[in-house]
Amino acid sequence: MRIDIIDHPHSPKPAHPAATVVLLRDGTEGIEVLMIHRSSKTAFGGLWAFPGGRIEEEDIPEGTEPDPLPAARRAAARETAEEVGLTIDETSLVWISHWLPPADAPVRFSTWFFAAPAPDGLVAIDADEVHDHRWFRPADALASRHAGEIELVTPTFVTLDHLSKRASVAEALAHGEPDLFVTRISRDEHGARVCLYHGDAGYESGDATLAGPRRRLVMGRDLWVWEDTR
Repeated sequence: MRIDIIDHPHSPKPAHPAATVVLLRDGTEGIEVLMIHRSSKTAFGGLWAFPGGRIEEEDIPEGTEPDPLPAARRAAARETAEEVGLTIDETSLVWISHWLPPADAPVRFSTWFFAAPAPDGLVAIDADEVHDHRWFRPADALASRHAGEIELVTPTFVTLDHLSKRASVAEALAHGEPDLFVTRISRDEHGARVCLYHGDAGYESGDATLAGPRRRLVMGRDLWVWEDTR
C-alpha cells in the first residue's frame, strides 16, 4: 500500500493501516456512542468496538502524496456505510488518536481513530461481520466490561474512558491535538499486565514499577484502570 503508516521500524509483522469512527450523539443522560458486536469472522471476533476496518487501495485519493490521513478518512466513512448503514461526511471526522500495538503482537493494526456526530438515520448492521449494535453511554460500556458482560480491546477501553469525562458531543469533539499511543507491555509490582505509553515514568525502560508520572492501562484480573497523571 502506497501510504506512509506509523509503525515500529523493525517489527517482524508490519501493521495493517486501519481507521475507526466513534459516532456520538447527545442523549437524555449524556453523550452516547455507537458500538458494534463483531462476529467471529473478523479479526476481533466477539469484541464490542466502533465501526471501522482496514484502509484499502480504493481509499487512497488519486494523485495525492502518500499522506495516510485522507485515505484513513475515506476508509472510516466507507466502513461506517458498510457495517452500520450510515453515511458520514469525511470532512466531519475529527482525528482524535492513533494506536499502534507492540512490535511482537500477533495481530497488528496501525489505526487512526476519528470522532464525528452521528448522522440521522437508522442503523442497519452488516449481519455477516456484525452481530449486534447498541448505543452506550461511555460509563455504561465500561461498567459492562467490568461486569464481564462485554469484551473490549485496549484502544476502545481508553477511548471510552476519555469520553466518559465529556458532557456533550461538542465537548468531546473539541479534542485538540490527537493523542498518539505506541504500546509497550510490562508488569507492575502486583504482577498485573500494564500497557505503557509515552509520558509514563516506566515507558522508556519498560519497567512499570518505577515511580513517577503515569500514562498507562493497568489490566487487573477483574478491573482495568486507565491512569494519566501527567
